[in-house]
Amino acid sequence: MLRKVVLAGLAATAVDAFTAPSGFFGNRQAPAAKINSVKPVSARTQRVNGAASLRAAEATKSKLPASVKPGVVTGQALVDLLNYAKENNFAIPGVNIVGTNSINACMEAAAKYGGPIMVTFSKGGGQFIAGKSLPNKNDEASIAGSIAGALHVRAVAKQYGIPVVLHTDHCQKAWLPWIDGFMAANEDYFKTHGEPLFSSHMLDLSEEPLEENGAICKKYLERMPKCNVLLEMELGVTGGEEDGVDNSGVDSSRLYTQPEEVWYTYQELSKVQNGHFTIAASFGNVHGVYAPGNVDLKPVILHNTQKYISEKLGGKDKKPVNFVFHGGSGSSLEDIRYAIEAGVIKMNIDTDTQWAFWDGVRGYEAKYHDYLQGQIGNPEGATKPNKKYYDPRMMLRAGEESMAKRLMQAAQDLNCVNGV
Repeated sequence: MLRKVVLAGLAATAVDAFTAPSGFFGNRQAPAAKINSVKPVSARTQRVNGAASLRAAEATKSKLPASVKPGVVTGQALVDLLNYAKENNFAIPGVNIVGTNSINACMEAAAKYGGPIMVTFSKGGGQFIAGKSLPNKNDEASIAGSIAGALHVRAVAKQYGIPVVLHTDHCQKAWLPWIDGFMAANEDYFKTHGEPLFSSHMLDLSEEPLEENGAICKKYLERMPKCNVLLEMELGVTGGEEDGVDNSGVDSSRLYTQPEEVWYTYQELSKVQNGHFTIAASFGNVHGVYAPGNVDLKPVILHNTQKYISEKLGGKDKKPVNFVFHGGSGSSLEDIRYAIEAGVIKMNIDTDTQWAFWDGVRGYEAKYHDYLQGQIGNPEGATKPNKKYYDPRMMLRAGEESMAKRLMQAAQDLNCVNGV
């Protein structure tokens, strides 16, 4: 029986065929990728490579629930997908994006690894998509940019042949008007298309008292089933700093959620008829990448929480909740896999993919440095033009390829490969 609840906190169990190198996600800065082979790619080559990716995705996606189709996944299909992830011990990469280049890198990676992906908009990311020059006093730019990004995904996702979940990231209490804008857009879109514009939204009220956190989330959840939107909420604080959310100075004790807190929230949100939600329960999670020893993840908290709630419900379902893993960048493969065993169905990734995109651009510049110093003149001759090298599409494409490659590795670590 499908559960109403899908607790946020990423999980992915081991698959022998796809064991990532030990320490790949270790709490350290990832080594620079070797991309000396990057070179300008013709439009024809890109079309051929894209077609091959789509064929691979088409061949594998049939393993997913029948309700999960290529394109944006919402409503019952999303619930089916998340429950399927828990039952089959894999987690979906949830990637923060900042524009169409990072969106396309996400979908390119998913088409190649043959599994679903979550494209996630942050408040700052939405503003950047709209344009940093726009005023954002009442979150107008953050709302408009995120909606524009969501419409881009909807326009092209089926072309990639993969299921995509459209999600929004951390929304603290002061930012609730941002979510209000999305809910209005979802309701308008639902009237015309029979489904919401976005798949799900996250409320991060973890800095508020437990009862207030639950009450506000419950209020929003009561509105969401009317247009088939899923709620993700957070318990406990994710440390570090990311995109305007700064918890770098928080007391370490607040980084660890207790089973009783999750049980209280589970009961309160389960009272909402037809409400579906996930919970990001903290177990030492920290945004960013840090040196070994600076982050103390304790995924055993998720295991203990499942056991506690299972017993409260009678013990029939051993993993009654689905968790989301925040602050996934920099986590060890061992911790990722152990969290998946506890029912994690999604892991947020941002820092690692930011580095990967930059590393692609950096490598492109290094390889073609002598062709990028002027419009005319390069090692081939003083009058040779350089337009094909400084065309922004070339360096951006290098970033996309590098980011997609990193996400393919992440998907393997999360067991989210080959149609899962």
